[in-house]
Amino acid sequence: MAEQAMAQIGVTGLAVMGRNLARNLARNGFTVAVHNRSPERTRSLVAEHGGEGRFVPSESMADFVASLERPRAVIVMVKAGAPTDAVIDELAVLLEPGDIVVDCGNAHFADTRRREEALREHGLHFVGTGVSGGEEGALHGPSIMPGGSEESYRKLGPIFEKIAAQVDGVPCCRHIGPDGAGHFVKMVHNGIEYADMQLIAEAYDLLRAGLGAEPAELAEIFREWNRGELESFLIEITADVLAHTDAATGRAFVDIVRDQAEQKGTGRWTVQSALDLGVPITGIAEATFARSLSGHADQREAARRAFPDTDTKLQVEDRDAFVEDVRRALLASKIVAYAQGFDHIRAGSTEYDWDIDLGGTATIWRGGCIIRARFLDRIREAYDAQPDLSTLLVAPYFAESVAAGVPSWRRVVAEAARAGVPTPAFSSSLAYFDALRAERLPAALIQGLRDNFGAHTYHRVDRGGTFHTLWAGDRSEVEA
Repeated sequence: MAEQAMAQIGVTGLAVMGRNLARNLARNGFTVAVHNRSPERTRSLVAEHGGEGRFVPSESMADFVASLERPRAVIVMVKAGAPTDAVIDELAVLLEPGDIVVDCGNAHFADTRRREEALREHGLHFVGTGVSGGEEGALHGPSIMPGGSEESYRKLGPIFEKIAAQVDGVPCCRHIGPDGAGHFVKMVHNGIEYADMQLIAEAYDLLRAGLGAEPAELAEIFREWNRGELESFLIEITADVLAHTDAATGRAFVDIVRDQAEQKGTGRWTVQSALDLGVPITGIAEATFARSLSGHADQREAARRAFPDTDTKLQVEDRDAFVEDVRRALLASKIVAYAQGFDHIRAGSTEYDWDIDLGGTATIWRGGCIIRARFLDRIREAYDAQPDLSTLLVAPYFAESVAAGVPSWRRVVAEAARAGVPTPAFSSSLAYFDALRAERLPAALIQGLRDNFGAHTYHRVDRGGTFHTLWAGDRSEVEA
């Protein structure tokens, strides 16, 4: 094959995300090898978008690999799980030591660690890479979170940093850490995204119940919020969705959509990982469970029949004050979600020896990704100033923001409970805040109960050591 036809990077798997990523690479001046199990997709990509840059199409995996310059770099964009393993196995026998396989799908980080170890034994680099931004981000500039070896990043870094979103001249891409670090950070990103969306949905629900307003009117409130501290991609598109009218019925779009939210697993993975690591990500967990509950239509219908609506309705005397209370409660709860997410990343980094830069992670989430928000700069500043920060909540900017919102937060949660408006994410975030700042928690009683029924022992506040009370005997205390 002629030298000029050799590709600098390849993409196999040309569904929407893979197709757009290949186009992004080509638009940025890279020669891109493209391949798909169904050759028709490869042909259509070149036919429709061949003018955007240099593509080298192949119909067989062998020709695809042969079209790549060494060390070869192959991006895999296929369905997570067994399909990804099948493509990796097919590639592995065609590649040579030093070549790089990049998984840009939403893989579980444990699978990435397994794959990285297996390919390393054959001299190949495996790079699990989180990509956030959806279809538009893949095409115009996503947030990119590559893991893998530092050696592989020397090849991939200049490519990924060029195609990533740019904020203040800084690419939203950086090397996260070894093996599964990239996919771990992307997983937690998605967990924060779950919490963020649930909190926004609860704010919408409260505003609608309290103001009796139509979605289009509420869209204006969210647009106003997006001009201040809450400025973010999700707040922006919330206004768009609420303002949209269904063409078929003429009704507000949000009113003709079933109230059953779906999920693809990353939120669930985040909660499972946090449980394994002992990290209390209560807001993210409640957001994940809220989606699960929404899908249990039969249970919800049975509960509606068994418990007719006799709750007191939200009473709003001062419209502007109520809107401001909900805004402050949303901001405080959102800060809790990010604080819990960064706690989770730090715990994973420690457990797996990844040495993840938390401030750097905030930097690459400022653009391209779904949770991009104004205060990510504040998160970066907080960790740059104090890398060993115990919790984001105590960093000055966030501590002041949360403290200013506490009275509103309490009013919103209390009024929602009184009126029967479910606010699982708001409520759990407030409970987390209160538990974190409590001088003493009832965990002391739990330790006493555990010692009583299972001799699990306990520690005292007045002296060191581990103790057990002889509950079934004379109730004397012994050292354990």
